[in-house]
Amino acid sequence: MSHRAVRLGEEMKKEIAQMLRDELKDPRIGFVTVTKVDVANDLGHAKVFVSILGSEEEKRQSMQALIKATGFVRSEIARRIRLRYAPEIVFKLDESIEQGVRIASLLEQVKVKNKPEES
Repeated sequence: MSHRAVRLGEEMKKEIAQMLRDELKDPRIGFVTVTKVDVANDLGHAKVFVSILGSEEEKRQSMQALIKATGFVRSEIARRIRLRYAPEIVFKLDESIEQGVRIASLLEQVKVKNKPEES
């Protein structure tokens, strides 16, 4: 990835996180965290990875709300970062944090099971 794409991705991550926190008022958007933004080398497309806390239904509703807000987010990004052409934005669900929590829980269970009994 080009240096410019990486820099733009970091700036977009910051701006989108701020928008989610302060400006998007859709009640379906729950606890959403922007984990990463991958911008293509041609700066034409961006994948915004988000982690969503909650049940499967809450995640589904939050993703629907984010997809609905894509046009607003894109236009705000163009205005705030002063881009002539804002990249096409696609929101992707990032489940890596949940997987990490699940793995940590499983490791803890194994540790407790294998702990020798103290007499």
